[in-house]
Amino acid sequence: MAALAPAESLGLFEACWRYCVLGIVQGLTEFLPISSTAHLKVVPVLLGWGDPGVAVTAVIQLGSIVAVLAFFRRDLQQVGAATLLALRQGSWEAPEARLGLAIAVGTLPIVMAGLAIKRLVPDFDHSPLRSLPSIGLVSIVMALLLALAEQLGRRRRVIKDVQMRDGLLVGLAQALALIPGVSRSGSTLTASMFDGWRRADAARFSFLLGIPAITLAGLVELKGALQQPAAGGSLPLVVGIISSALVSWLAIAWLLRFLQNHSTWWFVGYRLLFGTALLLYAGRAVTNAN
Repeated sequence: MAALAPAESLGLFEACWRYCVLGIVQGLTEFLPISSTAHLKVVPVLLGWGDPGVAVTAVIQLGSIVAVLAFFRRDLQQVGAATLLALRQGSWEAPEARLGLAIAVGTLPIVMAGLAIKRLVPDFDHSPLRSLPSIGLVSIVMALLLALAEQLGRRRRVIKDVQMRDGLLVGLAQALALIPGVSRSGSTLTASMFDGWRRADAARFSFLLGIPAITLAGLVELKGALQQPAAGGSLPLVVGIISSALVSWLAIAWLLRFLQNHSTWWFVGYRLLFGTALLLYAGRAVTNAN
């Protein structure tokens, strides 16, 4: 699949417009359990723009990090202060300190898995895992797992109940999000609900846990994204990051309110339709090619 055309071949306005759209897609899908990676792959391909690639995708996610840092700034201040105090005193009884420890432990699996992929699959942009049939199939599987969690989850635990084991369990689920179509938010939300968390608290923990992982991914890929030729230098990429930040803020606020009184069945249905549509589209493309 062709990569997203460089901005120098499009003109500055067209390049900024395309990256703005990518930012909007990123902001809408990063924190909803529907896979931002899948949509950032699929939407530009369907629009005829080509695959933006792993580097551009990861850097545009930095806008989502700006949004989540701003939205949860008070929570993060409390977690940071409590964690530092716990390190000095050797006591992890405070919920905020345990949350900080869970975030740290939960970040390790995705970091280790990411490093392994970098070493073992250097050309991940062209991996079969990023193909439309693969994304469609993975989306359907994750929809079914979310449905199962919705059906079986007890929904009793809240974020103040967090323990280190929660960080490890949900962190392992987060590492699965390196597979396009899984959805970092979806996998962590599903794992938390299986573990008995209330929906809104599971989403809140998912947001906080994702901060280190998404930040590291964006920074690691920043150099590669900036090296892509573009008229106006890095301006199109900046436009994408800004649009991603604004839309991510709105998505976070909406999802937290939504999950307080609604189930995740809407997302299950969407993922089933999305995955099925991708499989049909890919199948038709193969038929036409033959």
